[in-house]
Amino acid sequence: MTAKKVINFPAKLIVASPWFIIFIFSVIGLIGILNHSMWRDELNPWLIVRDSKSWQDLIENIRYEAHPVLWYFSLALLRNIADTPIIMQIFHLSLAISSVTIFWLYSPFNYRQKFLFTFTYLPFYEFLLISRNYAFGLLFIFAFCAAFPSRKKTYITVAILLGLMANTNAYALLISFAFLLTLVVEFCFDIEHRQQYLIENKKTDLFISIAIIIACYILAINIITPPADSYLHGGLNTGWSMTLDLRHLLKSIGRLFGGYFLIIPTSKRWLDLIVCAAIVLFMVVLTLIKLAKKPFALFFYIVGTLEIFTFAYLRFSGSGPRHFGHFYLILVAALWLGSYYQESTSFANKFIIPPNSLKFVHKWHYIMFMATLYMQFFGGIYGFSRDMIIPFSASRTTTEYIQKSQLDNEFIVASRDANMAALSGYLNRNFYYPERQDMGSFTLFKKGREEVDESEILKQISSLLNLPQYKNKILLILHKKLQLNQNDLKIDPINSFEKSWIDTERYYLYWVSQK
Repeated sequence: MTAKKVINFPAKLIVASPWFIIFIFSVIGLIGILNHSMWRDELNPWLIVRDSKSWQDLIENIRYEAHPVLWYFSLALLRNIADTPIIMQIFHLSLAISSVTIFWLYSPFNYRQKFLFTFTYLPFYEFLLISRNYAFGLLFIFAFCAAFPSRKKTYITVAILLGLMANTNAYALLISFAFLLTLVVEFCFDIEHRQQYLIENKKTDLFISIAIIIACYILAINIITPPADSYLHGGLNTGWSMTLDLRHLLKSIGRLFGGYFLIIPTSKRWLDLIVCAAIVLFMVVLTLIKLAKKPFALFFYIVGTLEIFTFAYLRFSGSGPRHFGHFYLILVAALWLGSYYQESTSFANKFIIPPNSLKFVHKWHYIMFMATLYMQFFGGIYGFSRDMIIPFSASRTTTEYIQKSQLDNEFIVASRDANMAALSGYLNRNFYYPERQDMGSFTLFKKGREEVDESEILKQISSLLNLPQYKNKILLILHKKLQLNQNDLKIDPINSFEKSWIDTERYYLYWVSQK
């Protein structure tokens, strides 16, 4: 028996080592990201960087995306290393690994919680395989939490991290602002912390930190403010919801439920909305009471959650866990920050809570938090596994066929333009877009671009075939099966690629020539 324990002890040590889990995550992540078929939201930024004519042109193009500059500037630097979007995927993988490493080495959670979180939906799927700026946001949220104790000596480190966080995406900007307000409130109301900081630091440290934050926030807000001729506003073309609507309120609370548990209640059914709202509000109340003795962590949790909830209600409810999943990250960050503080009774004593009730709260908060982690864990495993089996987009399969069939040098008309970024990125070439009546690669939703139907597409192809340089035939790529025919055109189907998780990125190839 003793011999077995001696033999098994090194194996247990290896499995329990954070570096072992990080290594496993890295290997699986590399396999997954190289298998992943990128879609338009990944490759459109790459194309903007690739085909912008100057740095000024790049910045102007970014403003139509309603995303800050950090991701685009990173892609511009990566293009100097290798002119292939694969390098973007490798870089994105390194961001995911860095986030997980910081979480394992510095977060206060126990082994089981760290293990579950590592393979939950956001770090193991959405912010790992799908190369977008959200991975930067996760990295800087965790880096800020890890560097939080350094504020006692200098604010410059956390100021830089807040500035970088603000320039990743709109949700990270909101979380960055919640972190900033927490620092301000702590500095104003924690006399001991303020006096200790002022004794150990010169005032220049505070002024430099404030200057960094102001400059970074001005840059982020300026870039994400869409130009006057942008008609999609970064995807937020639904306007503001300024009226009080109970169903819409419950729908927004449902996004909070989805952020924690990855299940979005059906907005058409009142029962679903009410049940999910009751569950998630129970979780929120438990968290508020648990953090009551850590008032600054509580303040961050309240402000961060209210920010994103307000944004979800008034402007944009989110189109997937990559958006409303930030509720989940705020919860994790709040518990992380809470671990740095001693329990304070100054706030909790204002609300008399019996000891037995506190035991109930701590017990059920642990149960609910673990339920959240397990739901996120199963969601992460499912999402990752699905991506390995079903291509996220049919873009790579279509590209491989085009190259194998030596069609990549043909003149290509592609529509809808917004759904063709992945093909343009993989083929490293431009297409003729009927929406713009011009050659292009990336799509900006601005003046000069118009949606077209099949008849307009065929009409433009007919005009192109009358030109001398296009007298033979044209390769047409659509993201929907062609339903229309035209008397003066001969249309021959070539192939179709319908195996794709994203139904708008299935591709249909046709030869079009004059009769």
